[in-house]
Amino acid sequence: MKLNINNTDYTIDEKITNLLDAFIYIKEHINKSFSFSYGCKSGNCGSCSVRVNNIESLACTTNIKSLDEILPLKNLPIVKDLIVDNQNIKDKLKQSFAFLSTLNQDSITTQIDVDKIDIESSCILCNSCYSSCPVYEVNSNFIGPFALTRVYRYLNDTKELSSKSKLDAIQTNGVWDCTLCGACSIVCPQSIDIKNDILKLQNFSVQNGYSNPLFSSSSNNFNSGFDQFLSGGFNPNGF
Repeated sequence: MKLNINNTDYTIDEKITNLLDAFIYIKEHINKSFSFSYGCKSGNCGSCSVRVNNIESLACTTNIKSLDEILPLKNLPIVKDLIVDNQNIKDKLKQSFAFLSTLNQDSITTQIDVDKIDIESSCILCNSCYSSCPVYEVNSNFIGPFALTRVYRYLNDTKELSSKSKLDAIQTNGVWDCTLCGACSIVCPQSIDIKNDILKLQNFSVQNGYSNPLFSSSSNNFNSGFDQFLSGGFNPNGF
């Protein structure tokens, strides 16, 4: 079986069907310097995320076929071969305050409360969503998918008292910059609907007095023509 990894062809044992096993085979039998990341080998740590035929996937849960093309994740610095620099994980979570900031000592957590944040809590920080994100590709300051979905998770956490600091943090290069294309939701190995979480964050922002700065700017510059109507005549073209 042949695989193309970073534009290099490798022939591996036909009995191998799992992509991570293929990486290990290449490392042990073909190219000792071949570099990749993995940890749990069971789809829980997110370390082995790569692109398979240009779709973000976990190597440990991916079955392969001949002529598959394997590339490192996009939009992240490449350290070597399939290893990328994951510093953005710490940076983006810190930038967005996507963690428990102020504990509500009086909070009593029920099963209903747990269920509200259960799916978002399953994020394994594999960076697949950042690799697939067209906004992050052109704007590295964009807070990005997993950080925003974690903000949503903590805004719904009854143990959190500092909701305002989180909402403040995601207004610039955050919720309003997302195009809601859904690429992040498609590639998420945990089936988190990140796009929907961001949409809910936008709605939650509006409910708390924030507004889309792009919409506000365009509204201020838009001449509907009604000013002419008020002064005695209406020009539908706004001239």
